[in-house]
Amino acid sequence: MKKKYKVLIIIAAVLIVFRLILPFIVLHYANKTLSNMPGYYGHIDDIDISLILGAYEIKDIFINKLDSATHKESDFFNAKSIDLSIAWPALFKGSIVGELDFHSPTLVFIKTNTALQELKADTTDFRNLLKSFMPLKVNKVAVDNGTFIYKDFNTKPNLDLKLTNASVLALNLTNVVNEDVKLPSTLTAKADIYDGIFILNMQLNALAETPTFDLNASLKNTHLPKLNDFFKAYGHFDVTDGDFSLYTELAAADGAFVGYLKPIIVNLNVVGPEDKEDPILQKIWEHTVGGLGAVLKNQRENQVATKVDMNGTFDNPDISGLEVILQVLRNAFIQALLPTIDNEINIKSVNDDEQTKRKPFWKRKAAEKQ
Repeated sequence: MKKKYKVLIIIAAVLIVFRLILPFIVLHYANKTLSNMPGYYGHIDDIDISLILGAYEIKDIFINKLDSATHKESDFFNAKSIDLSIAWPALFKGSIVGELDFHSPTLVFIKTNTALQELKADTTDFRNLLKSFMPLKVNKVAVDNGTFIYKDFNTKPNLDLKLTNASVLALNLTNVVNEDVKLPSTLTAKADIYDGIFILNMQLNALAETPTFDLNASLKNTHLPKLNDFFKAYGHFDVTDGDFSLYTELAAADGAFVGYLKPIIVNLNVVGPEDKEDPILQKIWEHTVGGLGAVLKNQRENQVATKVDMNGTFDNPDISGLEVILQVLRNAFIQALLPTIDNEINIKSVNDDEQTKRKPFWKRKAAEKQ
């Protein structure tokens, strides 16, 4: 009996020691993997492991991009923590899949002048990196308090645009449930953009060979003066007032897509008292932009708007420039576009042979009279 007790004690001691050193082994492996990424360098401060729950937590991770010319590092990704775990509800259904939860992540996109062939040489396949940390297929992805940043140091002024307080939830990505549904997965997202709110609702088939989804999204009341660096960099003007909204629906299947974009600007004012000291050519340009906006504005609703219909295949999209112009004129002088999602697109619209809904509005009116 004493011998059996000794064996049990030894086994227990080995398991305890293994449990104590396991996080350090995993941390060493993870940091070695992150330090050997082509074009990137990453580091993790700490890892917590729960063997009972089949989960582990990555704490304080960052991944920086390495410039191939200067070898300097720039921000790319960081997160306060990432939870990786087995999806227990799916396990009870007979599927072994994983879940990812990102807490306070930040993703930075920096526009560079790097040639395309050099950019490819610098790019890491992050799918393989994900498999290193999560060998299971991912069925759920969640993001809370996320930040997405776009920077361009080649413009004057430099651009630093942010999307903040982002939350994302993607469910049933491996189709554990609803196997007979055409779009079994869901994706919802919400974020703040300069006093505006972005909302996305999407149904999709994440396992399809070609993009297969049905989405609607809206961006409401982004305050334009907070985007003046963008306007100065790319349009060489600024605005003193105005709010921007965008509404869209898009569906895709079998390599084809159909949808629309509806941008709307209200209370637009380009020229203000602060522009008195601008150079004469700058004044002329801003008065031209402001005057054009005033001419094309719907006076009753005080808005400039258009609706861009889109259809075709991903290899050959069809977007009519004439339709854009005519919709602006229609909003200004005939009928104001409504600041809302139109609820006229779904997955069945992609294979609609008649495509009546996607015809230019003057053709739709003619078809309605027949």
